[in-house]
Amino acid sequence: MKSICFYFQVHQPFRLRQYKFFDIGRQHSYFDDFQNDWICKRVAQKCYLPANKLILRLIERTEGRFKVAYSISGTALEQFGLYAPEVIESFQALAQTGCVEFLNETYYHSLASLIDKEEFAIQVDMHRKKIAELFDCQPEVFRNTELIYSDEIAKSVKQMGFKAQLAEGAKHVLAWRSPNYVYANYPDGDLTLLLKNFQLSDDIAFRFSQQSWQGFPLTSEKFVSWLSHIENPDCINLFMDYETFGEHQWQQTGIFDFLEHLPFEVLNRSDFDFATPSEVAERYPIRDKVSSVSPMSWADEERDLTAWLGNDLQNDSFAQLYSLKEAVMKSGDENILNAWRRLQTSDNFYYMCTKWFSDGDVHKYFNHYDSPYKAYINYMNVLSDLRLQLKEYL
Repeated sequence: MKSICFYFQVHQPFRLRQYKFFDIGRQHSYFDDFQNDWICKRVAQKCYLPANKLILRLIERTEGRFKVAYSISGTALEQFGLYAPEVIESFQALAQTGCVEFLNETYYHSLASLIDKEEFAIQVDMHRKKIAELFDCQPEVFRNTELIYSDEIAKSVKQMGFKAQLAEGAKHVLAWRSPNYVYANYPDGDLTLLLKNFQLSDDIAFRFSQQSWQGFPLTSEKFVSWLSHIENPDCINLFMDYETFGEHQWQQTGIFDFLEHLPFEVLNRSDFDFATPSEVAERYPIRDKVSSVSPMSWADEERDLTAWLGNDLQNDSFAQLYSLKEAVMKSGDENILNAWRRLQTSDNFYYMCTKWFSDGDVHKYFNHYDSPYKAYINYMNVLSDLRLQLKEYL
């Protein structure tokens, strides 16, 4: 038997309001509650609620043979609690089926693993406790923000007690090897790695409604035929944003119909089954060790960090943010600490990306600022006010 492993990322950042120079020192409200409320409710109606309802129905109709996994950021869970509690209830209904696995990540969807091991561990623990509180489970598999992975990060993840981690099946790391097997970290080999098949994942997540794509239109029958032609796989790891369903790919594209038919096409017309990340890690042998000295991610052709830390704007704001850590901790102010951690969310640095070449359309889609420079100025104005609040501790 061969397995398909579906993992969906669920994330919403706390977006900053328009914070002007003249607000510095006068206004300590940084986040756009109106926009966050509106976006959360909109995506809930377009994606989370109908997709959860469909997946619950598919699990029931397949008598538990259809299985998926979710990684839901702490910032998304907070917003669901504030603006759309019915979304949490729908995820809880999925949890009760026993066919859904919840993964661990950084609570604030941050890049802390790249700069601060202590903060990284704290946020992972915060997220672990939130998942246990809401879904009554203890995650065993880790998914780092933006699928960021390196040999050094793997050591930290293993020390935190996880048995497996998800990562990108990047060509520059795999070389001649296939992402369709289970691997382990280098050099220790004590952490199981599940690598994304980005070609097939992106066929659904990015190319599904692209009429110029040679695979258009994508049907469940066509997709399963592609799966069946893959040579001797153990597992096909399909990792993507959950917002693929209804938000990035609108309902009118037929994306929900595709999802509704796919499990039956797989189970009835192929020798694949569905498995959660934990099941894949336990079921299949480790074929080799994978080494990534430099951090890799899911993003862009390079599969590196340049979507978040690839220019002076991003690097300066990132360094300025973490330079405030000691003062934030000394202050003992929970509001300041929470704001500082929300500012760590990777989206804030993604908005400052200046890569407008082959990957430009992707960056524009996720960016509500007119320009990277405006995103930087807005962010730095907030940091300036935060620094003023912390003046006595600096």
